Order: sequence, then C-alpha cells, then structure tokens
Amino acid sequence: MRLLGLDVGSKTIGVAVSDPLGITAQAVMTIPIDEDRHNFGMRSLKKLVREYEANGFVLGLPKNMDGTAGRSVSRSKAMGERLEQKFGLPVYYDDERLTTVASERILVEEAGMHDRRQRKEVVDQMAAVLILQNYLDLQRKE
Repeated sequence: MRLLGLDVGSKTIGVAVSDPLGITAQAVMTIPIDEDRHNFGMRSLKKLVREYEANGFVLGLPKNMDGTAGRSVSRSKAMGERLEQKFGLPVYYDDERLTTVASERILVEEAGMHDRRQRKEVVDQMAAVLILQNYLDLQRKE
C-alpha cells in the first residue's frame, strides 16, 4: 500500500510518499496553495496520485499542545474531505504536534542547512516525511 503524506499549511503543502511496502517515507515536493483563491493544489496532487499509484493519504493533525483542536485542525480536516471527494481514496490522520520544530532541528543539525531560506524550501516536505513515517511505524506495531 503506497500512501502520500501531507503537511497542510496555509500557503503550502509538504508532500512525502511511502515506499511500495509501506516501510519508509521519502520527501517529494512542496506544493504552493492559495486558500483565498480556492487553489488547494489538486492538480499537483492528482499527478502524484497517478505517478506513485497512491492508495490513500495521511494528513498531519496539528493539535494544540494540550490536545485540543485549533484552526489548523479544521484546515487539515477540510483538506481531507476535499481529497476523499476528489480521489475516492481513504484519508488517515496522524498527530503532528511539533513536526515542524523537529523538521527544522533535523535540517539544521543533521543536514547542516543553516540558511533559513534554504530550509524554508524543504521544511514542509520534511514535516510530511515525519507525519507519514510516524503513521507507517504505528501501523507496523499494530
């Protein structure tokens, strides 16, 4: 089962893909979106679904630190509904608290990306990788 992991933000969507066995997640791309113009990156996602023969999506659910749902959770849920309607594929959610912080740390400490502009281009992809990898790891444990 091949899944696309998405880190849905207000301006971009970070995308990751699992390997065909559902063991590892790899970064794919960052898709620019414009909520005001109702551009949610569906064309790009359609190409990726076809290219990778994806069987579903894993979206990060950015809960507040106390576990409550904030505005960003609504954004992810709305995107999940759009994806289900557009592609007819299942959408799974994974708690993504602190994935952006962890992504920044990995990019600085392990990849040596000290330039903020350089990190900005890939931080959403890295967050998508962490979201998807966490989901894959949890599925293997069950």
